[in-house]
Amino acid sequence: MNARTEPKLLGQLSNKHLDALEEETIFILREVAAVFERPTLLFSGGKDSLVLLKCAEKAFGGKDATSGVGRIPYPLLMIDTGHNFPEVTAFRDLRAKELGAELIVRNVEDSMKRGTVRLAHPGESRNVHQSVTLLEAIEEFRFDALIGGARRDEEKARAKERIFSHRDSFGQWQPKAQRPELWTLFNTRLQPGEHFRVFPISNWTELDVWQYIEREDIALPSIYYAHQRPVVERKGLLVPVTELTPARDGEEVVARTVRFRTVGDITCTCPVASTAANAADVVVETLTVEVSERGATRMDDKTSDASMEKRKKDGYF
Repeated sequence: MNARTEPKLLGQLSNKHLDALEEETIFILREVAAVFERPTLLFSGGKDSLVLLKCAEKAFGGKDATSGVGRIPYPLLMIDTGHNFPEVTAFRDLRAKELGAELIVRNVEDSMKRGTVRLAHPGESRNVHQSVTLLEAIEEFRFDALIGGARRDEEKARAKERIFSHRDSFGQWQPKAQRPELWTLFNTRLQPGEHFRVFPISNWTELDVWQYIEREDIALPSIYYAHQRPVVERKGLLVPVTELTPARDGEEVVARTVRFRTVGDITCTCPVASTAANAADVVVETLTVEVSERGATRMDDKTSDASMEKRKKDGYF
């Protein structure tokens, strides 16, 4: 997009609907605090969880890190593969400290040491194994509700899921046994050992998220915006060249101006070509995309059309 086109598009784009989306999200966040005994907010330091965190700040009256007044009434939980982008984990820690929030981090590497996670080979992505570490954290802290930043437009398996998504005593999701959510009434009854995954921004789109980031001036990790990075082209994706994802024989490493639409495990997350230097630029870019962010950036979702649904049934976020 050139500079002349950008103001024209932004001038035609309304963000009035963001008030309704924000109101719904705040209502759900407060509902979780009122109904559940031991909820937690899944916080990766990514854009969706940062939007969720901003809404949580508004839901509970802002923050006062010295007195604790208005603090978010549940801890933040991060499942760390050990292969996350350092820019994101550093930003995660900074944001939690600024809010005076309790941050719980549990590591896939610890599950590997316990023997509950076993890799097929040393180079295997740890992303899918987060499910095991997450279920262990749920058992450790006896969480009965986990608030996540998933959106229905990310991937078709996510579009099948309710806002309040029931999980059985094994942490599994049963897509054919979901509870109705008519008139914004939520059935939150639980049997011992069960829990809910709650998705307050289910009705948001990627464009909504970026419009909200731009409107609220939400700070993000730097890799969400355009920067130079060595990459190789592989299976239609731009794969970042790192120690964990080196170039293969015959691949040409090139320096490209890119940004990340989503941030996850380095071994399965790819950037996209972009010159967007700020949130307004990203809003304009997002207006023109034809592929969902996971479809354009996630190698682990390329394995099969049902890969995400299978992982969710096994306890994934």
